Amino acid sequence: MNPLISNRLRKSNLRKVKTDAADAYLLAELYYKEEFEPFKKRGVQLLNLRYLTRLYEALSKMCVQTKLQFQAVLDQVFPAYKGVFGAMYSNISLQFLNEFPTSNSVLQTDEDTLKAKMKELLSSKRGRSEDWIHLRVQRLLDAAKENPFQRTMYASHLVNLKVLISLILQYQEYLAGLEQNIDALAGEIEEYDLIQSIPGIGHKIAATILSEIGEVDRFDHPKKLVAFAGIDPSVFASGKFTATRNRITKRGSRQLRYALVLAVQCGLIRSRNTRIKEFYDRKRAEGKPHKVALVACANKLVHWLYAILKNKKMFRPSQ
Repeated sequence: MNPLISNRLRKSNLRKVKTDAADAYLLAELYYKEEFEPFKKRGVQLLNLRYLTRLYEALSKMCVQTKLQFQAVLDQVFPAYKGVFGAMYSNISLQFLNEFPTSNSVLQTDEDTLKAKMKELLSSKRGRSEDWIHLRVQRLLDAAKENPFQRTMYASHLVNLKVLISLILQYQEYLAGLEQNIDALAGEIEEYDLIQSIPGIGHKIAATILSEIGEVDRFDHPKKLVAFAGIDPSVFASGKFTATRNRITKRGSRQLRYALVLAVQCGLIRSRNTRIKEFYDRKRAEGKPHKVALVACANKLVHWLYAILKNKKMFRPSQ
């Protein structure tokens, strides 16, 4: 039974009563007054996939928060380090910063030692030439000389920096392992490849969409799937007044709603999805704001997904 319905019935009483007996009576009363559709049990495979994708999302958010704290500490210790490596959060970059967290530690080490340490950290990787290592070491020395904080006043900053580096490395390792498990589990599902036939939907987005929708047989109409994603417009009218600017309901699965909007944005980049780009441009030409046009595109995308999952046929970009 939908908890929104039962909660609304409980709040309809004048007296505020919350006991197990009162709740059981309200549920029984609701059952005999309303008509409900039979519950359709979900498959274990898709539920496992949903758990993994939601865990991946939760760990990603924690990793982002840790990176923000890391940047705040790095700005007070070694702000010039950001330009040394192309990807500051790569394993080699974080491990090297863990060994040489201050300008003083870099400048007190000779160039050959820095190169040897970088080669040691790169021992498990291939494709890094001597020129690449030499360029990074030169960048590191230049950054150490330009750094306004040659010596760190607070030793606690260094302790905090090392802890945050360790956490980021662990998060990245866990996320990489989770991503492999998600791909392996989703690869066993036929609809996983069918969904990815839509331009703009990659592995992560496809896994999230598939796990959140579940068995498409639970929805006998695409509009019900739209409502489940929470991207259907709300309706408000009272007397002679009818609202003309209505927000979306945002009911149902928040993860599915976010994945749909992200898929639309990816499809709009460089016009990867020509059909969604044409629909977006048409809505914008009608005077719709950017976010309203995005939601309209997400609504259109849900109808395509429903047809793909129902008919088990790939998406046709030309139609």
